[in-house]
Amino acid sequence: MIDLQGLRALVAVDRDGSVVAAADRLGYTASAVSQQVKKLERDLDAVLLERRGRGVLLTDRGRVLASEGRELLAGLERLEALAANEVRRSAPLRIASFSTATRGLVGPLLRDLGTDDAPIAATVTSVDPVDAMGMVADGIVDLAIVHNWNSVPLVTPAHVVSEHLCFDEADIVLSAAHPLARHDDIERADLVDELWASTPTGAICHEALMRIFADLGTVPKVILEDPDFASLVELARNGVAIALVPRLGRAPLPAGAVARPLRDHSQVREVRVAYRRSMAGSPVIRRVVRLLAESGANVGPTEP
Repeated sequence: MIDLQGLRALVAVDRDGSVVAAADRLGYTASAVSQQVKKLERDLDAVLLERRGRGVLLTDRGRVLASEGRELLAGLERLEALAANEVRRSAPLRIASFSTATRGLVGPLLRDLGTDDAPIAATVTSVDPVDAMGMVADGIVDLAIVHNWNSVPLVTPAHVVSEHLCFDEADIVLSAAHPLARHDDIERADLVDELWASTPTGAICHEALMRIFADLGTVPKVILEDPDFASLVELARNGVAIALVPRLGRAPLPAGAVARPLRDHSQVREVRVAYRRSMAGSPVIRRVVRLLAESGANVGPTEP
């Protein structure tokens, strides 16, 4: 079976003349594009690229596959656009989202989709934004809700378009008995010696936590990792550690826990909705984006 991501990478290399140029167009790193082509080579048991000086050239088989693949990908785009013009009652809209957006934005969306005059069925998968962007780029889902931290940018592939929904700030959640809880906001430097509970290594929220200390010559002392923000809040409430927790989708804090913003308000993420360009004219996609934008308009810089 031909891997479409690898085929798309090969076609881009053929069109743009180099792995680096193809990576720029697709929104990936050059290493990622090379790995995608290598996987395609393994799947087909064929050499598709060969080194020539500091660059690469397509082999004869690679050129044939790129030429045929270009037509195949274009045909898939046309089929996708054609299917997008109908409300697919028998095929639910596939959505990928990160967990706090699932609670804060997707819940209201599903409610509204089910009560409209022309109800739309949908399935939702909660994954990290990097995975969600890959899923929408590869056609695994129709639409993705992602976030883009100012300190940890998220790459959007060239054949994917994204639209702004809202901004969401993350606060420091800690025990009400913690000395820093007496302040209205917190300086980053005052957090250097604290113990932290965080989302797992590799998650974007974890990377955002690391970036808080990037110019302070240290890294946070993470003693516990858990993907569930509710668990992080509970650990903070018990004084075990403190946590960086976004406001979107956050339940009211339990008694004994408080949230304080960073004084420099540096931990703000932009929430966006992403879909393939071929789906841009779909009435279903436009309707979902409109409903998400309406929900996002209600997400503001409220007091923690």
